[in-house]
Amino acid sequence: MKRFAAALFALAAVVGLQSCATGPSKEQQLVSKAVQALGGAQAIADVRTISWKGNLKQWEPEQSDVPGGEMRFAHEAQLDGVVDVQARASRTNWVKNLAYPAPRTYTFSEIVTPAAGYVMGVDSTGRNAESMKANPPAHTMSGYRLAASQREGLRSNISGLMLAMLFNPEQVKPAADIAAHPAVSYQNLIVAFDPQTGLPVRVRTLDYDNIWGDVNYDVVLSDWKTVNNVKVAMSRKTELNGRVVGDFNFTELRINQAVDGKLLAIPAEARAGAAKPATGNVPYQWVIRRQFIGVYMDSDNASYDTKASQGLRLQQVAPGVFQTQGGTHHSLVVEMSDFLVVFDAPVSDAQSAWLVSAARAQFPNKPIRWVVLTHHHMDHTGGVRGLLVDGGTLVVGAPGRAHFQKVLAAPKTRTTDLTPRSFSSTQIMEVTSSNVITDSRGRQVMMYVMDNPHAKGMMMGWVPDAKLGFVTDIWSPGPPLPAKPNAGLVAVVNTVNKAGIQPERFAGGHGSTADYAPLTRLVGQ
Repeated sequence: MKRFAAALFALAAVVGLQSCATGPSKEQQLVSKAVQALGGAQAIADVRTISWKGNLKQWEPEQSDVPGGEMRFAHEAQLDGVVDVQARASRTNWVKNLAYPAPRTYTFSEIVTPAAGYVMGVDSTGRNAESMKANPPAHTMSGYRLAASQREGLRSNISGLMLAMLFNPEQVKPAADIAAHPAVSYQNLIVAFDPQTGLPVRVRTLDYDNIWGDVNYDVVLSDWKTVNNVKVAMSRKTELNGRVVGDFNFTELRINQAVDGKLLAIPAEARAGAAKPATGNVPYQWVIRRQFIGVYMDSDNASYDTKASQGLRLQQVAPGVFQTQGGTHHSLVVEMSDFLVVFDAPVSDAQSAWLVSAARAQFPNKPIRWVVLTHHHMDHTGGVRGLLVDGGTLVVGAPGRAHFQKVLAAPKTRTTDLTPRSFSSTQIMEVTSSNVITDSRGRQVMMYVMDNPHAKGMMMGWVPDAKLGFVTDIWSPGPPLPAKPNAGLVAVVNTVNKAGIQPERFAGGHGSTADYAPLTRLVGQ
């Protein structure tokens, strides 16, 4: 209490001095009014612990069935947690009932502290090596995930954020109004206020998305209730460029309840090897939204597990045909007489930059002239700009052209993984049934639009002289086939039969390569 009083007196002295000269700035006035509207600096400072329960729904816009179509419902979750405000430590317990990409339930807990993050239980189908080795399953958070968790934790504790802004007026900067709401910036957050009540109504970050480039990522606050003399927004909707992708509601909230310190403790052996919060070009949207659908692979490289893989590599799978391997998402590179054809541009511009460099080393003086996307989902197209640096033509299945015209025209200033340039003039070829690319020596690369359960406009790749096909998501060649065929595997066989081709093997956007004959036997054709 004495420390708070001294800090408040010092702050008042600073503001008083400023007032004598020029008066409080507009930004200081907004913050001060917000603190008072929330219950006052003393009431906020008296908050030592927070215990809560709530429910959450989330949607993923870039896993839609149709390119640019309706968002895919990701999951509904029941959560509870505790926060030690002074220690800046929190624990969140999840029961996440996922609907996409397959129904399943993950029950796990997350601990976030200033120095480390820790996950207990299985929270993803993309488990990293540390999680797979642990019994029971657990792993330390990557620096990427820890940075994202800390940022979102700061955003969610709105009264604590306002108090920090009050005590650090030199860090509060001007910001443009948001929809007629006056705003200020603080660190990497922009806060907008209700001009009437003074309450904060929106907390924004300026992020980079692998599909939409520069995006606004907002938490919108409403349904204010007073708990222990402090106003709390019981409803928080998350928006991505104005589209609601998350809906959270507190069902219970208690302040200054006793918290068992063991709940917030990370095992000593885990702390010793834990990553520090990442800085710089953190892919916040990738980290956050891959968790929406329960597939985030927790690593300090978005493309591969740094604790299990030495990195990406180009692996020859047929004469003049190479597959990227070593990561979670792969491309296929086909050498033509004087150019290259690449299938899929997964994950990020950083992965594409690696592939462009590797392809130039492997195939000097052969630019990437054709970039073929098997389908539009963000994890297989997030590096599309990076593969178009040689001015190639983009090939997509119908009805994908309009979607990718918007994607390539989107602003992209908030990444260091991409050389600044315009992609608005990129030629986009839309395939309605099939297409063939031929070089001067007669080598062909073909693609066929598939009737499939995963995404409209999905295409299969085919390299006739190598007798090699390429598919993504509906079959991941390499791992053993399931005991019974699923709709995706049936779609592969049906497309092969309809096209009248005779593949010996397939490579995949996930996995490696596999013989085709066992798949036909499984499907029964």
